[in-house]
Amino acid sequence: MRLFLIAALVAATIGFQGQAQAQDKVRIATEGAYAPFNFKAPDGTLQGFDVDIAKVLCERAHLECTIVAQDWDGIIPGLLAKKYDAIVASMSITEERKKKVDFTDKYYQTPARFVQKKGANLTISKDGLKGKTIGAQRSTIHAQYLQDNYADVADIKLYDSQENADLDLTAGRLDLVLADSIVLLEGFLNKPDGKGFEFIGPELKDPKWFGAGAGIAVRPGDAKLKDAFNKALAEIRKDGTYEKIDAKYFPFSIY
Repeated sequence: MRLFLIAALVAATIGFQGQAQAQDKVRIATEGAYAPFNFKAPDGTLQGFDVDIAKVLCERAHLECTIVAQDWDGIIPGLLAKKYDAIVASMSITEERKKKVDFTDKYYQTPARFVQKKGANLTISKDGLKGKTIGAQRSTIHAQYLQDNYADVADIKLYDSQENADLDLTAGRLDLVLADSIVLLEGFLNKPDGKGFEFIGPELKDPKWFGAGAGIAVRPGDAKLKDAFNKALAEIRKDGTYEKIDAKYFPFSIY
């Protein structure tokens, strides 16, 4: 009888440890098409600022994380369907998205900008953009901003990725694109294809459309994972780890 009780206790302990270990395994989604924040390297691996931040946060929070690629259009539905547990993909914290997911504290914040062909001399106003064709990535804060402010005077074209919007700009099918300023600078303007293009107009950062910075999205009510990420984020901000990752990609702080 005593041996039976000991065996039962051991089995229960192993089972509990197995459950704890299972809880510590976290799947994280990123887009993989939003350089320099997240992109696929030539060997197919996911890289970028988002990916590096996700990895170091998992390490600090003692989580065993797997990072997977997910198309932007389906990234929130995939989280809610439990295909993965968190999204680290430069997702802006907006009131509309907070109706569907919970967010951690911000881990960076950068403004939006328009890009035009050099010498186009466009004016960023309703009169200046009347009849123009403007591109943005679908299901983004930039697309929403365009729909709310210019859809009545301009043709708004939305794309499945920022890369495809940029391709149509270079091909002359768009007059402008609107996106995150860093993505446009590092992922387009500083590349050979972007040499003939330039920023136009002011930095756009009205919280009504552009939110309170980029945060990590988790399923509603998953306070344990959200708190673990927030604690780890505070640690890397305090000890200089965040600044090292930032400096790897940018010549200035994007926090």
